[in-house]
Amino acid sequence: MNNQYLSRRKVTYAKNQVVASSEGLASQAGYEILKKGGNAIDAAVACAAALTVVEPCSNGIGSDCFAIVHFEGKTYGLNSSGYSSRNISIDKVKERGYTEMPKFGVVPVTVPGTPKGWASLIKKFGTLSLEEVLQPAVNLARNGFCLSETVGHYFDKAIEVYQKSNKTAEYNHFFRTFTDNGRRYKAGDFFRNDDLADTLEEIGKTAAQSFYKGDLAEKIVKFMKKHNGFIDENDLAKYDCHFVEPMSLNYKGYDILELPPNGQGLTCLMALNLLKDKEVKKDDIQTLHKQIEAIKIAFSDTHKYLTDPKFMEMKPEYFISNEYIELREKDLTDKAKLMEPIDYKSSGTVYLATADKRGNMVSFIQSNYMGFGSGLVVDGTGISLQNRGHTFSLDPDHANALEPRKKTYHTIIPGFIKKNDAAIGPFGVMGGFMQPQGHLQVLMNMIDFDMNPQEALDAPRFRWDKELKVALETYFDESVKKDLEKLGHKAFIDPSSGGFGRGQIIINKKDHYEIGTETRCNGHIAYD
Repeated sequence: MNNQYLSRRKVTYAKNQVVASSEGLASQAGYEILKKGGNAIDAAVACAAALTVVEPCSNGIGSDCFAIVHFEGKTYGLNSSGYSSRNISIDKVKERGYTEMPKFGVVPVTVPGTPKGWASLIKKFGTLSLEEVLQPAVNLARNGFCLSETVGHYFDKAIEVYQKSNKTAEYNHFFRTFTDNGRRYKAGDFFRNDDLADTLEEIGKTAAQSFYKGDLAEKIVKFMKKHNGFIDENDLAKYDCHFVEPMSLNYKGYDILELPPNGQGLTCLMALNLLKDKEVKKDDIQTLHKQIEAIKIAFSDTHKYLTDPKFMEMKPEYFISNEYIELREKDLTDKAKLMEPIDYKSSGTVYLATADKRGNMVSFIQSNYMGFGSGLVVDGTGISLQNRGHTFSLDPDHANALEPRKKTYHTIIPGFIKKNDAAIGPFGVMGGFMQPQGHLQVLMNMIDFDMNPQEALDAPRFRWDKELKVALETYFDESVKKDLEKLGHKAFIDPSSGGFGRGQIIINKKDHYEIGTETRCNGHIAYD
């Protein structure tokens, strides 16, 4: 069967095992581990580590990660997102002259969860040591590689932003690491990172303990103290990740799994729940309208209520309950609306997927949040620190208000599909607040519109931005834009594919795997 979308690739079939990611070198790193006898979990961590090397403009060692793991017939969730420092507060941030959380610098830096997440996955599920699993990434960092077209583009654009915004001393090592003596790297340029290679080796040898209680922790704390940051040795030493029970929603016979808050996977489940009993048709303007409105309703509530579950007023399960649907489905009308949250007290990066010959599968995602993150690299380590704290609110009455040792609203979300308790497979679409929208669209493409994984990823996407503003990919016909405008949407064609997310999908067909990879970037599948 030919893919119906022009200039896109055909679906891939694998008999035994597979790694799918946004970069070929990273997929090959994961596949190398599979060939050495590792399982899907080993391969996922190997691929994730390699992505910190070959796609540093999207993720890094100083980032957070989440995973859904199907292992030996059971499904597990991992939340390895970090918290804010015990030393930070709204008042302390405001004393520095900020009226909202800044994007760059030491203020939005939260404790990185990724190294702990890697180590925990390998300890619980892996067949190889973390040191063995990280070796392909070490080799890539040590020996160097040529930047791919997509990474080179975003590398260049991101560095331009940091060069314009950040002129002070704390950014010096960032520019020494990610520019060639001030010249921005571009696609095709050779890039290597010996500091990162050393750090990956240290993480592997110590099962990530060095990052939180050893030499690497000391270097991070020294850097933060030097530049008046908040993270201290206690913040690092006390941090741990957690295995959690995924949330599940049955959508037309399929169980869709997302992780519970502080991630925004709940947004996708809420929108699916609003649509599960509605009539939907492929290439139908009313269906597209309903998808947009359902996403708007879901976001209006998650933006208000979603945060660290320890601080949430509402139980996450409420938002996929029948009671919630009864309150909200009246807002799903035939005209575009400005959606507002309800006061219920009175009445949402790099993504990869792996699978092995034993049926184990992993849905994995990690991110620095915005590009390279905070724009800070810890001296001599190659560790680029995330800026995840930017999503905190400085309004003390907001659910996601900044507080000490709190996890913020998180945009990165892995997804997984099951049916009758059998694993169907991992899926994901990265890209900030696009992620639950991408999840909704690829799921409906497969379940409602009978597309294979590659077609589901290739199909044109919409992106709700705010209020009535809706972006459409260039693959949509101009008539779709006009029809949405008739329904009250402020639709526009966005010529850049970067804002519509990048995904991977693996579907278990019992005797083989069916795989789709993203064509909006250098998506690559390594398999046999």
